[in-house]
This record gives sequence, C-alpha cells and structure tokens, in this order.
Amino acid sequence: MATLAEIAAHAGVSEATVSRVLNDKPGVSDSARGAVLTALDVLGYERPSRLRRRSAGLVGLVVPELENPIFPAFAQVIDDALAGRRFTPVLCTQSPGGISEDEYVESLLDHGVAGILFVSGRHADSGADHDRYRTLVDRRLPVVFVNGYAPGIDAPFFSTDDHDAMAVAVRHLAQLGHTRIGLAIGPGRYVPAARKKAGFVAALGDVLGLDASEAATWTAEGLFTVEGGAAAARQLLEQGATAVVCGSDLMALGAVRAARELGHDVPGDVSVVGFDDSRLIQFLDPPLTTVRQPVQAMAGAAVSALVDAIDGQPVPSREYLYKPELVLRDSTARARG
Repeated sequence: MATLAEIAAHAGVSEATVSRVLNDKPGVSDSARGAVLTALDVLGYERPSRLRRRSAGLVGLVVPELENPIFPAFAQVIDDALAGRRFTPVLCTQSPGGISEDEYVESLLDHGVAGILFVSGRHADSGADHDRYRTLVDRRLPVVFVNGYAPGIDAPFFSTDDHDAMAVAVRHLAQLGHTRIGLAIGPGRYVPAARKKAGFVAALGDVLGLDASEAATWTAEGLFTVEGGAAAARQLLEQGATAVVCGSDLMALGAVRAARELGHDVPGDVSVVGFDDSRLIQFLDPPLTTVRQPVQAMAGAAVSALVDAIDGQPVPSREYLYKPELVLRDSTARARG
C-alpha cells in the first residue's frame, strides 16, 4: 500500500485528509475525497473495500464504433458521469459484420439495465425503422439519444447544431478570401450529414450570394472515413475548390491527403476545416482547424436526463441543440491572389 504521504502529495491534500477518506470518516469534501480516490487509482493501488460504492444499476451505452476518436471521447465523458451517479455503464460498440444495435439492446434488456443511452445510433439514420425505439419507450425504459433525431419518439435528444457549425466554418473561410469553398460530407441519409449540407448551402448563399442550386454543386458525399474524405475532397479540388469543409476530422485527414496527392500545399494552396475536434487533431501536420463539438456539455446533459428519467422525473421530450465552437489552428490560411 502507498504511504499516506505519497497519496497526499499526489492528491494535493493533507495526510489527515487521506486518512479520513481511507477510513471512510466524515468531514471530507466531495472534491477532496475524489482527489484521494483518483490518486489511489493513478498510483495503481486498489481502493479499500469500504470505499467501493454499490452500483445504483446498469446503464447501456451504445456507440457505433471506436475507430473514430470522437466516439471514445463521448464514451469517456458519459462513463465518468454515470460513475459519478453510481451507475455502471455497459459499453456496446458495433463493427461491420459484428453485433447489431438491436442485438445489443436485446442483451441489455436481458441484463435488466435501468436505461440506455444511444450515441449516433440508428436514430441518426433517416432511412432506418425507428419503431425499435418506440417499443423501448412503450415499455417505459428510459432512453436518451445523442447526435441524431427521429421524430415521434417520446425521449430527449442532444445534438450539436450542425447548421450553425457550417455557417461558422464558411464565414471563417470567406473572411480569408476563399470564394470556391467545398463540403466533403458523409451519406445524406444520416441526419447530421443532411443538416450540415443544408447549413453549408445556406451559408454559401448568405456569405457568398450563391443560389441553392449552385451552392449544392460544391458538395460531395463520401463515407465518414479518411478514405471517404479523400475521395470527396479530390472531387471538389478537381472542380477548383481552394477550401474544403469536412463532416468529420477523419474526413479532413483524407482531404489533406488528397490535396497533397494532387500537388497542393495545405494551407498554402488549399485550406481544410474539420469537425469534432478529436483529441489528437491538434498534433497533426498541420494542426487542424476544426469545429468543436461540445462533448462535455452534451454528454453530461444526456446522462443527467437519463438519470432523472430513471428517478421518475424525466426532462421534456424534445431536441436540445448545442452551439459548436470554431478552433483555429494551421490548416487554414488566406486564399492566394
């Protein structure tokens, strides 16, 4: 076991406070208690059995996959928030050819979960059958959705304002002198992609005066992957775009790759804007200008809504939109000429 001094030094509290926490004594603030427990975890020591809190129940967390770094970011915040409420999250991740969302839900129900939180699930697919969620609501299982919207479901939805995100990105590029701006976006059947495209087309009209039909020609669809971003960006660059807004940071990586393969410098010849602000994006070459999703705020609100519903005090069933933030780095620059 670590000495009191080691734990106290790491937690930034007194040895007496550490002793009170380890012996589960009163007179310690929540922040100090958390600091001591964190120190134990970081230093690699097991918590005393008296400090292991009993779980308030299982909660399902369904995410599409973990290769896109934005999903682990959501999962981490949600996991921490649920643990803070004494719930035990059950993480369910999908992959092509693997377990489907419906199969995960059946398993979660078999395990008696208290509720389920869906991140970018089938609720974001406008072509999917959303009766699966109505069935959950009808059996009075608390459910909450992040990023995506399906009408007619009596549950709260928490999403980034995709329309505003595109307006922010287009205004930034226009201020840099770009007039040929393209959008590399994912499949249009997904609600976030459709909203981004609509916001982009509207922004080209508001900022550059393009009519809707002309603005739509500056959009190209691909998968929400590096390869999908490269293919869509290549189409836009060959069309003459000097700047590309992307539907995700992974697509932006593909756009940078495509620009360089075509002999362009980023940002000297072509500016690129991503979306998400994944943790490692700032360390790329060049560091990526991107539109940040408010992951902390959205995930925290989603967990609060789910726990309130579990406690019998559900929040109003509607969509809650969160404003994105433009993060300026080195992948955008003034247009040449």
